[in-house]
Amino acid sequence: MNLVYDSNVLIAYLEDEASAQEVETLLTDTSNVGFVHAINLCEVFYHTRRKLGEKAAREAYAGVVGLGLNVREDMDEDFWQESGRIKADFAKVSLADCMCMALANRIGGEMVTSDRHEIEVLARHGVCRARFVG
Repeated sequence: MNLVYDSNVLIAYLEDEASAQEVETLLTDTSNVGFVHAINLCEVFYHTRRKLGEKAAREAYAGVVGLGLNVREDMDEDFWQESGRIKADFAKVSLADCMCMALANRIGGEMVTSDRHEIEVLARHGVCRARFVG
């Protein structure tokens, strides 16, 4: 299964939060292929930098890349327009989450997130497939 990781689950994994074991199980399951959009990777970086500084942010980036996730930088017209449509129709969702969903849709995968409050509604509306941890 193609899985696209939202920043919140990667941060939970890196910071050994309660859902870290669930995330690790998904990451190490060889039947899964993991992806992260560069925008979500940017969120991991700035979250860590704000909290712990530049060195820790670089280590977090290296840690995510070291997980073997495929980093995608999709930003072609179809991609950003799909992200924009999701954002326009569901304003409470962050633009980065919209890009995560657009990437999951593009590759026929599932978004992996812990943002139940925001994403469950979109999944019920068929905007994207989502797998929730935590």
